[in-house]
Amino acid sequence: MSASGGTKAIVAALVANVAIAVAKFVAFLFSGSSSMLAESVHSLADSGNQGLLLLGGKKAKREATPEHPFGYGRERYIYAFLVSIVLFSVGGMFAIYEGYEKINHPHAIEDWYWPIGVLVFAIIAETFSFRTAIKESNVLRGRRSWKEFVRHAKAPELPVVLLEDLGALVGLILALGGVGLALLTGNGVWDGIGTLCIGVLLILIALVLAAETKSLLLGEAAGTEDVEKIKASIVDDTTVTRIIHMRTLHLGPEELLVAAKVAVQHDNTAAQVADAINAAEERIRTAVPIARVIYLEPDIYSEEAAAAGTNPAKSPGGPGPEAAH
Repeated sequence: MSASGGTKAIVAALVANVAIAVAKFVAFLFSGSSSMLAESVHSLADSGNQGLLLLGGKKAKREATPEHPFGYGRERYIYAFLVSIVLFSVGGMFAIYEGYEKINHPHAIEDWYWPIGVLVFAIIAETFSFRTAIKESNVLRGRRSWKEFVRHAKAPELPVVLLEDLGALVGLILALGGVGLALLTGNGVWDGIGTLCIGVLLILIALVLAAETKSLLLGEAAGTEDVEKIKASIVDDTTVTRIIHMRTLHLGPEELLVAAKVAVQHDNTAAQVADAINAAEERIRTAVPIARVIYLEPDIYSEEAAAAGTNPAKSPGGPGPEAAH
């Protein structure tokens, strides 16, 4: 999951969210604050989401079968997509409904110290969880911006936990604002408005997560850096002279399929070609260790055929200036 890093961030978020959910629900029972109820459901949904991520990680480790010859790596994408649905339906829609009801039927907050105390505790706990997610993400993020990391990460767990924790912290601030204004003005409508804002926030985060995990489910190519490493590893300028066309596909966050048609010398023997392809595969796996499934097809390059064909360089994984066979 980038394995240990993602798991550590998920477990930290799970522990924090379970504790926070219980505390928020107790605060709701004593104060009657709708923001507290929405936030307790939000934390409960987040706890379930972390459980789904852990389950997806476990299922993804199953061995390949004749029915699924490329393994189960994409299970992690499926469960990350389910997280976005849970966040949208359970967290966001419930908060909007509760906020609407509270605005239409406002009532004063009782025992104000319960929601205030729990919100302060929750902010501290979520900050710890968010800090853990940031620390583990930085190992993989490198020099990329946070937006680029969330957008292009092939392992879904850390971006999901990051966005969940960010949403939780902002939601807690909104809840604190709603409760605070309700206490200062004596008008419970502010509590409902805070709850409504929490619901909108959760839905927005869920939509971002759904869009990103949908892209992973459809199948994404290797990143630009890995593609360049693979290209450089294939050609040896002796037997394999060029890449005619190439495609890459993530079978899971940590497993990459590479398929390429490569040009070889017309007078090479079958044994020479086989040795060259085996050597190219070994170079690819050394340069990009996650490239575990590799298919290299030898062919004789033809300028005429290339001129008549389509140019795979226009599509993801294309070799660049070389034309198609």
